[in-house]
Amino acid sequence: RRNSNIISNNITNNNNNNNNKCNYYYGRWIADFSFPLYNPDNCPFIQKEFTCSKNGRKDQLYLHYGWKPLSCNLPRFNARGFLKRFRGKNIMFVGDSLSLNQWQSLTCMLHSAVPNASYNLSRQGDISTFSFPDYELNIMLDRSLYIVDLVRERIGRVLKLDSISGGRLWNYMDVLIFNTWHWWSRRGPTQPWDYIRIGNETVKDMDRMAAFEAALNTWGQWVDATIDPARTKVFFQGISPSHYNGSDWEEPTSINCLRQTRPVNGYAYPGGIPEAVSVLKRTLSKIKKPVTLLDITLLSLLRKDGHPSIYGLFSMDCSHWCLPGVPDIWNQILYNYFL
Repeated sequence: RRNSNIISNNITNNNNNNNNKCNYYYGRWIADFSFPLYNPDNCPFIQKEFTCSKNGRKDQLYLHYGWKPLSCNLPRFNARGFLKRFRGKNIMFVGDSLSLNQWQSLTCMLHSAVPNASYNLSRQGDISTFSFPDYELNIMLDRSLYIVDLVRERIGRVLKLDSISGGRLWNYMDVLIFNTWHWWSRRGPTQPWDYIRIGNETVKDMDRMAAFEAALNTWGQWVDATIDPARTKVFFQGISPSHYNGSDWEEPTSINCLRQTRPVNGYAYPGGIPEAVSVLKRTLSKIKKPVTLLDITLLSLLRKDGHPSIYGLFSMDCSHWCLPGVPDIWNQILYNYFL
């Protein structure tokens, strides 16, 4: 379900004191052959599902687009400036495989700028850590599909909408970037839970958008109860869209993103914005502590050409993003909040 009345984000920062008034999120994609920002061959740690060119994608134009906000210029990503600014810091992405997508993008953007700097990549359980010892910088990923707890009990796997117990490590971060949405509509064999619990009520299923909002409210309460804004800056990645219906971009004969080689032209997406965006913004408006929304939905919707399609791990992937690609722009915007 989509809300066609919302075409862009009018709230650049939610409860945020950043003095930069530019709306980074309303703009268009322009051909820019100074992109891509890195050669993926120089980042052997990028997972196979994102390395579209290595997997046989022959068209190259999708690599050469920059994002141009309507009302201002978006300063380029400065990897050395990033490393200097975040020396001695801990950054963590928390979420699903779209967080993995953005985490891999950022680590490659940084590594490619200082290829001779040592790095360590490790994984323990759900936590992956990419560290630059020379800069005492750790960039981490916590794989958490729903942010709220998913636990195994006697009755089966239970998604607990009002419980977050996995966030103990989050408290030690200097920057947190959260994300959840991709898995909320999953049904059948790929659905990773058997029951949903909210309060004392356990059910086999419920309205998924209502469940999503309940989980976001639990996360918002966690932020207000736990986060020290003097230490930790909190972001929410926003809703990363998929492209499985060509009618959304006025190509009704297209049933997925295969053979899409150019972005949607212009500033608006014909299919409108997913309903989840308005649910997310409603939740963020209730949070008292500073949280910044990376409202990447519209700019990503315009990039129907940016997905792996058949050049990833899956038979047809129009949800994740090729690297180099769209998540590099998400990280470019993220960096600009610290300038």
